[in-house]
Amino acid sequence: MKFDASIPPTSLKQIPELVTAAEEIGFDALWSSETQRSPFLPLALVAEHSQRLQFGTSVAIGFARSPATMAYTSWDLAEASGGRFILGLGTQVKAHIERRFGMAWPDSPVGKLRELIGALRAIWHSWQSGERLNFRGDYFKLTLMSPFFTPAPIQYPDIPIFIAGVNPGLCTLEGEVADGFHAHPYHSERYLREVVIPSIEKGAQRSGRDKSDIQLSVTALIATDSSEKEFVRSQIAFYASTPSYRSVMDLHGWGELAQTLQGLSRRGKWGEMTALISDEMLDTFAIVSNQDELAGVLHSKYANLVDRLSLYIPFFPGDKDEFWHKIAKEMQTES
Repeated sequence: MKFDASIPPTSLKQIPELVTAAEEIGFDALWSSETQRSPFLPLALVAEHSQRLQFGTSVAIGFARSPATMAYTSWDLAEASGGRFILGLGTQVKAHIERRFGMAWPDSPVGKLRELIGALRAIWHSWQSGERLNFRGDYFKLTLMSPFFTPAPIQYPDIPIFIAGVNPGLCTLEGEVADGFHAHPYHSERYLREVVIPSIEKGAQRSGRDKSDIQLSVTALIATDSSEKEFVRSQIAFYASTPSYRSVMDLHGWGELAQTLQGLSRRGKWGEMTALISDEMLDTFAIVSNQDELAGVLHSKYANLVDRLSLYIPFFPGDKDEFWHKIAKEMQTES
């Protein structure tokens, strides 16, 4: 099991120091998210200032971009890093696509993401092989790639694509067409075993693929003291209030609470929402442990279940340095 870290939404000027520290600590990869900053720009600095770290987006919002713009960016990052870049794609939810990005929400999110992945690979194949670009689907028609706009072939053209999601549809799509899956931090071990993994296997079987070729990447919510417990409760409450994530609470018999949380979120009652997350829910969706035992608990829960593990807290040098060195060393020892 590889142990990765998340890049915080910080100034680009701080990324080189972060990368150097991450490689020294021994992380296997760095992931950049699309929250308050671009998910791609920090990764150019990761490529420049590291030698062995893999890196990628966890995630970039696919429905906010065209296939071509992502293809060019990914090609450059793969070339600059000697093939260490992973493109992680997410769909986001309808409200954000329409009202934050100003784009149209598709009638079939799974269908559009499938097509987006196919379009990316068609573009990359055209660049690498010199063959004519001819991709036609319900959402994208790509038939023009003249020499002036065609980059040169690169040494590592098979750029891995991960997708992220919660529900069975995207899990199944991952098994069919992608190289890895970013499981949502809002998960339980039971949800991974009973929903995520079987759905990935179902998709892999459809495409005649071997599940061992597909990586499962998980970000774990952790709480090692009382303040972290309250923070994690707030995160669980926030995620559980999202209508499209209802299936996670339903699996555990807490569907009615999810409905209540949804109503409270619409009225901005965030404090009331947090108070509704019980200790049982906290233990279900997070790792509650003291720091001395954290690595062992993480390894016990995830080692035979996932391929890559990150913690929900972002990594930054100078912040919890002793903790990060200790947990990374112990995770490597456990593995």
